[in-house]
Amino acid sequence: MLAGVRVLDLATLAAAPLAATYLGEFGAEVIKIEQPGGGDPIRGWGNQRDGVGLMWKSVSRNKRAVTLDLREAEGQELLRRMAEQCDVVVANTRPQTLRKWGLDYESLRVRNDRLVMLHITGFGLSGPKSERPGFGTLGEAMSGFAHLTGEADGPPTLPAFMLADGVASLNAAYAVMMALYHRDVHGAPGQLIDINLIDPLARLLEQSLLGYDQLGIVPTRSGNRWDISAPRNTYRTCDGRWLAMSGSSPTVALRVFTAIGRADLAADVDFSDPQRRLARAREVDQVVADWVATKTLDGAMAVFEREGVAAAPVYDVTQLLADEQLQARGVFVRIPDADLGTMQVQAPVPRFSDVEGHVEHLGPSLGQHNDEVYAQLLDLTATEIDGLRARGVI
Repeated sequence: MLAGVRVLDLATLAAAPLAATYLGEFGAEVIKIEQPGGGDPIRGWGNQRDGVGLMWKSVSRNKRAVTLDLREAEGQELLRRMAEQCDVVVANTRPQTLRKWGLDYESLRVRNDRLVMLHITGFGLSGPKSERPGFGTLGEAMSGFAHLTGEADGPPTLPAFMLADGVASLNAAYAVMMALYHRDVHGAPGQLIDINLIDPLARLLEQSLLGYDQLGIVPTRSGNRWDISAPRNTYRTCDGRWLAMSGSSPTVALRVFTAIGRADLAADVDFSDPQRRLARAREVDQVVADWVATKTLDGAMAVFEREGVAAAPVYDVTQLLADEQLQARGVFVRIPDADLGTMQVQAPVPRFSDVEGHVEHLGPSLGQHNDEVYAQLLDLTATEIDGLRARGVI
């Protein structure tokens, strides 16, 4: 679907490289630029097998790996020449550093006014904090997410995965597609896309903003409860498993009472009316929890599925992989790899009727594609490439 789109990914770690990964899954040519010697820090981040970073292998799927020292003037000029041949440049270097190197958007657009540049930073390209370094943890804290997450009497809670980075990467990927559409369909020039690690996640927490702006409510942590629906929680079964339930739809919420043998509550206005039920959310939770505690997970799920209740088991990774629904949809794919033999990764997420996303290969070795990319993109000879290598530019 994106054949003919060339992306230059000179970012590191998670959010910005992930945006490039999504484009590469649907046919964009993605060239990954890394510092000679060490490469992207994500190569050494998280779980390793025999010295091979597992997250690197997934995040850098379908990318061609090239080394280039952007701290050197010769490397900076090579990058500018490459940007002339690209549709998209992805970066997450601090703004002042890119300006110093002459690799900021204003400098690159002089060479290619059709260029779309995605620049993801911790705080954004404007404002008093724009030059501060930032990671996803800061976004999770400042967006309001951590404040709302956790038990009422416990500390603010951070996720054990890349939430802010992931949400930012998804916003970034669709922003790139909008910029390319604007350029290619409406005849506009390229443009700069400014995304940080706070705004996208804060956008998902708008319930807090709306309630405060109109009602003066400052929400606090309430565990797995949510003040817009009841029941809504996780419940433990008698065999030590957990299930989650949502009563967001009024009709589904009433089915819960029928399913657990409490049709009397469905007929009681204090429980049948959504707003009055919220005022008694603790009682609703206790009634459901007491019933679930007498059932095995399979037994409880059988009843809820029969009655059309929105409930689901809480999975660990082994149960996730074994689920028949996810298996039927091919959510996980096993990919051959020269370093690991094979590795199972998530398949591309969007499903289209006519074209499929694909994982051609996992993350390559450092500089694996130097010779072919520099020869094909910049018409450098083997002698010139060897000279760059000898001078430490690549």
